[in-house]
Amino acid sequence: MTSARANGEGTLYRRKDGRWEGAAYVPTASGKRKRIRIYGKTRDEAHTKLTARLSDADRNIPVSDVGWTIGRYLDYWLNDVAPNTLRPKTLESYESIIRIHLKPRLGTRRLTELSVTALQQIFNEQLAEGHSVRIVQLTRTVLSAALTRAMREEIVFRNVARLVTLPTWERKDLTPWTAEEAGHFLTSAFADRLYAAFLLLIVYGMRRGEVLGLRWRDIDWDNNQIHITQQLQQVGNALQVGPVKTNAGKRDLPLLAPVRAALSELQAGSDAADTSSDLVFLSTDRTPIWPRNFAKHFHDLRERAGLRRITIHYLRHTAATLLKNFGVPARDVQLILGHAQITTTLQLYQHGDVAAQQTALDRVGRALLVSVGDGTRCRQIQPSTTELMFENASIISGGPGGARTLDTLLKRQVSLSQRDSLASVVRQLRTRTNTHVLGYVAVKRCRQITDHRHEYLTA
Repeated sequence: MTSARANGEGTLYRRKDGRWEGAAYVPTASGKRKRIRIYGKTRDEAHTKLTARLSDADRNIPVSDVGWTIGRYLDYWLNDVAPNTLRPKTLESYESIIRIHLKPRLGTRRLTELSVTALQQIFNEQLAEGHSVRIVQLTRTVLSAALTRAMREEIVFRNVARLVTLPTWERKDLTPWTAEEAGHFLTSAFADRLYAAFLLLIVYGMRRGEVLGLRWRDIDWDNNQIHITQQLQQVGNALQVGPVKTNAGKRDLPLLAPVRAALSELQAGSDAADTSSDLVFLSTDRTPIWPRNFAKHFHDLRERAGLRRITIHYLRHTAATLLKNFGVPARDVQLILGHAQITTTLQLYQHGDVAAQQTALDRVGRALLVSVGDGTRCRQIQPSTTELMFENASIISGGPGGARTLDTLLKRQVSLSQRDSLASVVRQLRTRTNTHVLGYVAVKRCRQITDHRHEYLTA
């Protein structure tokens, strides 16, 4: 059964299996025309789908020349597009996410049929299976990057990965080493052959790859500077030397006296005849140091020093926090660390320090108490009785006529002899009790302030 339609409206007909099929010619991204086919359980469903595809053609939204599956398009994007903008280490990470998390779940689906609902369900399944929020977020990031490219190539008209909802990822709290811990480590590692490398990590907060990729030519002995221009990384099963992480990572650092001395000693002890590598730090075999071996060596020294475990990257956090505690402006810390954004320095690398906070609050406390002591004199410094004082059946309170407090609510004299009823007596007793309590509290509070001020000033 075929339904006659006007030119350009395509055709609709019922298949032998009972489903309805629609077909039409529409323009492709290359300018050619391509016959597309859609299917539906009912005629209305097939008609709706076909109308939507023809509507896209009317709005100059072409179809792809290739019938992309998600897996096929991810391969194309990773091999032909992403290398133009991404670094090798990032590409390696993205390839792993595509291979492990995206292809098994989405690889066979048609790229143009991926919906927000379907993708949301897939990410929900990942979370339910125990994958961390961070892994799921990274999975979405990679898919979103590929879909953005597909939008530019006019294969899809929206990026559905941007429209799904995921839980917020919270970074794990970490506590970098204190100045005492970092100093203890350097003291313990002083005789080690890689002492200068750890000194660069802790003093300047350099990245591990930047230290391992440092060359002798990058050290300007005459001008006392270290030029950070490259890094050494493991990509796959090979070591690669490449540019630093960002343009901001290219920086010049002052060659401090202790660092200069350590590097000079290392250079003097190296084999002058060995010119196979210009790298400052080499293995015992005179080859570049693998990052994982460098990290293992760090933990061996850390355990020998009896220090709590932190990753070698946390030394960068340690340097950032120490610079903050020593009052170095955030902008200068950003330049020293080579961060592209100052928010990265402030929010991710500089951590609170309890001792520094204690010192700061102590200064505030001292300043406030000294101000109180110098600016005003407590009216209750001298001892004062807290007993009720009855004289001629009256209580004397308030005002400059004899009482110390200036509370105007306590200035009246209340005489019991002037009240005859029981209610009057109760009211007078309540007044006297309130007067006693307020006076006692004022005396006690003033003495506390005086005692605290004394403790601060004598500490």
